[in-house]
Amino acid sequence: MKYSNSKYEPTCSANSRRSGGGLSSTASIAALSLGLAFASPASAQATSTDTGSVPTTNIPSSANPQATQTPGTSAEQPVEQTGGNATQLQATSIGQAIVADPAGDDIVVTGFRAAIANAIAEKRNSDQILESISAEDIGKLPDNSIAESIARLPGVTAQRVDGRDQVISVRGFAPDFSTTLLNGREQVTTNDNRAVEFDQYPSELLGQVVVYKTPSAGLIGQGVSGTIDLRTIRPIEYGKRVFAANLRGEVVTKGKLNAGSKDKGFRASATYVDQFANDTLGVTLGIAHSESPSQFERYNAWGYPQFDGNNATYGALQPDGTYKVRPEYASAQGKYVIGGAKPFVQSNELTRTGIIGTVEWQPNSDWTTTLDVLYTKFKEEQNLRGIELPLYWANATLAPGYTVTGNSITAGTWNNVKGIVRNDYVERNAEILSGGLNSKYTTGGWTFVGDISYSRVKRDDVYIETYSGTSRGVGNGPYDTLGFQTESNGITTFDPTLNYADPNLIKLTSPQGWAGGDRPNAVPGGQDGFYSAPHVKDELYAIRGSVSRDLGEGYAVELGANYTARKKLYVPTSLFLSAQANIDDPAHNTSVVVPDRYHLGTTSLAYLGIPGQVSFDPVGLVNAGILTKLVAALEPTAYNTWDLKENVATGWLRFNFNTPTANGSFSGNAGAQIVYTDQASSSFSNLTGTPLVNDGGRKYVDVLPSLNMSMRFDDHNVLRVGIARTLARARMDQLKASFNVSRNSGQVGNLDPYQGYFSASGGNPQLKPWIADSADISYEHYFNKGAYFALAGFYKYLESYIYDQKTLFDFQNSPTIDGTPGTSIGVLTQPVNGSGGTIYGSEASLTLPLNLFTSFLDGFGVVGSYSYTKSNIQANPDNPTQSLPGLSKHVANGTVFFEKAGFSSRGSIRYRSGFLAEVISLGPGARNRVARGETIVDAQIGYELQGGPLKGLGIIVQGQNLTSAPFVTEDSGSGLIIDSQDYGRRFLAGIAYKF
Repeated sequence: MKYSNSKYEPTCSANSRRSGGGLSSTASIAALSLGLAFASPASAQATSTDTGSVPTTNIPSSANPQATQTPGTSAEQPVEQTGGNATQLQATSIGQAIVADPAGDDIVVTGFRAAIANAIAEKRNSDQILESISAEDIGKLPDNSIAESIARLPGVTAQRVDGRDQVISVRGFAPDFSTTLLNGREQVTTNDNRAVEFDQYPSELLGQVVVYKTPSAGLIGQGVSGTIDLRTIRPIEYGKRVFAANLRGEVVTKGKLNAGSKDKGFRASATYVDQFANDTLGVTLGIAHSESPSQFERYNAWGYPQFDGNNATYGALQPDGTYKVRPEYASAQGKYVIGGAKPFVQSNELTRTGIIGTVEWQPNSDWTTTLDVLYTKFKEEQNLRGIELPLYWANATLAPGYTVTGNSITAGTWNNVKGIVRNDYVERNAEILSGGLNSKYTTGGWTFVGDISYSRVKRDDVYIETYSGTSRGVGNGPYDTLGFQTESNGITTFDPTLNYADPNLIKLTSPQGWAGGDRPNAVPGGQDGFYSAPHVKDELYAIRGSVSRDLGEGYAVELGANYTARKKLYVPTSLFLSAQANIDDPAHNTSVVVPDRYHLGTTSLAYLGIPGQVSFDPVGLVNAGILTKLVAALEPTAYNTWDLKENVATGWLRFNFNTPTANGSFSGNAGAQIVYTDQASSSFSNLTGTPLVNDGGRKYVDVLPSLNMSMRFDDHNVLRVGIARTLARARMDQLKASFNVSRNSGQVGNLDPYQGYFSASGGNPQLKPWIADSADISYEHYFNKGAYFALAGFYKYLESYIYDQKTLFDFQNSPTIDGTPGTSIGVLTQPVNGSGGTIYGSEASLTLPLNLFTSFLDGFGVVGSYSYTKSNIQANPDNPTQSLPGLSKHVANGTVFFEKAGFSSRGSIRYRSGFLAEVISLGPGARNRVARGETIVDAQIGYELQGGPLKGLGIIVQGQNLTSAPFVTEDSGSGLIIDSQDYGRRFLAGIAYKF
């Protein structure tokens, strides 16, 4: 027997310490994997399809098509291996796998190579088309975050938020089109919609992640694009006692951009797995804590209108009363010009603590009961400081002598600039609690599974914006004369004449007089800031049961039902901030010098060309009452509050089949789900001027058939086909019953309803889900040593899609501001069901240890994938060129690694082409922006002691985003930068110990 990496560990199954079940009973695993796995919580390392469960059943299945078993025998009986599938590549436990040497000897591989081997085993043994990642060892996924690991899978990619991978797109669909499970159970979300934010889940507490690209009838929570199942460790399956601890320090290269911020942090975790009572009782306990900083330079432009000289500012008055552009501005006419800028330096600190616990009881091989609990507490603080510069879209004027390059004005001088110095603060607190109890009993060819679960999120945010400047209102100075220059990276830099770091010049005030004037709830003298505190609560209860029967001769049938009850509540609180001294001033023309005790020095904006700005503590000013909260809008918080209730009952029937062929097998499953949905939302509405409770909802039934087939020609070649109908429910902010009425005081007297005074937007509780018919095909070739090559294609026809529809609405009873509008007719925008379209693509993936070519390259290997996706869906009828949210036409990943004798190193690269991203604005709202393509390069190196008293002690050094690639979005019309977030690089170093 040979051993790699000099780790002299026995080549045995993870469950060899106990009788019955486990990976030693390969047929049992296989049977449960296809027959019933989806009906119970997922096992961390189960060779399975769907969501996996504790592998102890005797239903014949294609999960291991090479295993044969006499119908009706128990899972404890030995299994005859008739082919090479199980011996060439065999998953054992986390941190260890077995591959076969050409001479026939087993080789134990560990670390990253074991993670690859276990992931390949999961893919190979499934009848569904899926991708997976496995932990390198206890408490150690291959990458630094869950989302980062998932984003390396074929057909999958991630979007960065605040410098870290957070949301996942599968096969070109936005994150809301997929469903995320934890141990096979649907999860609630911390954001306002359905997409899971993966940075809420500590990667150290997970053992495996599976992405199902094709569904089966028993896969609960399946999405149009796919289903992502996060799996924790099963202690009895793991089969041995272990304690593992990890500690890593980290540093970001941008330094401390804001006073009091941090550029260094740490991550620590500990995991304990053990078995008791003759291995009938297993326990997993884990805790992970991180304090992780982010520092980045964030450039933001308001937008880029086209310069128009037909006005009094840039044109000459003609006898007919019109204006003709003056000669000095002739070359600017029609060119794109910056409307304003809102650049910041931003400092984030994320503090997260996660705890998992699993108790698994298996008194005999027929009965297993498992209790899982996960709790995470998440807090992120953000400090943002910068200067908002109203330019073309305000009172500033462009001076002659500007420079035009291509289609835009790229340099020049702005006169009469009245900037707003911003000191902003964001705090986000979230708690996730998820747990479930699962029990499975097998007797006489029957298997019964029951599962109850609960998932809850509580989230409370605080957004504080503070405004300061030289004086109150646009009619007072002093003003700035501001030079500007568009740099080669597309960012505009500035050359001011004012000293924005002078605390006697820059005072708390409303430089532009926003929210002032003669209007209901107007702020005297204009707002000096803004305060928002949204609250989100999301709860989900679920109960599931199934019964399955081994029919013999490779056939099995399963009948099951699942019921979920989910309720999500969103309560926004939006208030203006005003200096109390200005409120007390009868003339409301007071600007307030910030007291010294709230000053935090000077913040550098050198990346913009601005030496610095005055910095102070916004939270302290609000808590001290120097800034006072006032009612913020014509419609109070109640009109933007909504709740959503969803009760979903799902029944399914599925048949498994596994028929031997001359050199392999033909296997798969066929079945259907019947899904009954009862959805309802309620909120106050003020569309007609009379506050009323607005209720709405819908009940409907969908039938979702599915078929998965796998033809195994021999030990190495597999052809898979999947055909299914799937659904994805509408976003929750689309299903809400609330409406938000807007009034444009600049359009008083305008008779055009599409450009006029009134407008409103809201949700539609009667929306039905997206429905897609899909076809998938995958060809896979498996080598002997943990290697494979695969080609896959998919085609999805979306029978329905959800669009925003604009209709005319009479706002005659709604209150007005700043005078009487020319018409009470305005535009009401809400989502509706419409026709869909097609999305299709292809994927290629390769995992190749280089010792397949020569033994001199033992330990070296490459992993890579490429995906191409295209769609003809018109996501926005008002903008036919806008792409489908989340869709990158090209996605590529590559990793080169070396691992041997305890030494490991690897470098990785990820690329995704441009896509429509959902980004959080500088405030609580989100919007879609066109994101440019990006390439991310990461690397790491480590060593683990192979013997002696410190065996199991390892060190690791990691580098992330080594090329300092920014996240950039652009204006859809001009192609110029709207937002650029330069995160810099992140380096981590630490130790790990396992015994």
